[in-house]
Amino acid sequence: MADTIEEAVDRALDEAPPRNFRETVDLAVNLRDLDLNDPSNRVDESVVLPAGTGQETRIVVFATGETALRAEEVADDVLSPDELEDLGDDDDAAKDLADETDFFVAEAPMMQDIGRYLGTVLGPRGKMPTPLQPDDDVVETVNRMKNTVQLRSRDRRTFHTRVGAEDMSAEDIADNIDVIVRRLEAALEKGPLNIDSIYVKTTMGPSVEVEA
Repeated sequence: MADTIEEAVDRALDEAPPRNFRETVDLAVNLRDLDLNDPSNRVDESVVLPAGTGQETRIVVFATGETALRAEEVADDVLSPDELEDLGDDDDAAKDLADETDFFVAEAPMMQDIGRYLGTVLGPRGKMPTPLQPDDDVVETVNRMKNTVQLRSRDRRTFHTRVGAEDMSAEDIADNIDVIVRRLEAALEKGPLNIDSIYVKTTMGPSVEVEA
């Protein structure tokens, strides 16, 4: 399977017209034979890519004390309980933060307040924070999430996810896709039978079908 994935990635990279910006490489997945009106059938998975995303991933941490200090070394922003409360009073600022941020992480004791102040903003976007338990290392967690992508179908049969960038090798991108396809097959009720087709493309390039 990996060979055909790599061939598809090679073609997608070769056939992409030159652009004056660094393009991402995306995967489009088409599902079949699933009732996506039933939330239990929807895809909602976080996958760590072995070769990384090839892109900047913006991560914001809600924390206090020592955890906040350590988070400042690796996260794009660290927000205190007071700043969380301020966001709860400023809907526009909360929405901007949610749209600009890929992942949120929060110390477990702050999760209840995050639900209260930001639940209506983060929930529908699928961006409620990953809870940080007392034994979790915030630096390790944030670094892992920098290589994480979200597979989320919601109620649509077709969904997209980032699998790399155009300056990564076809082999690395193929490794990322392989991990995503395996996870998808494990998550879907009928495994590969629930996958209709998979395409890989650069941001502005043509779609190339991956033989699943």
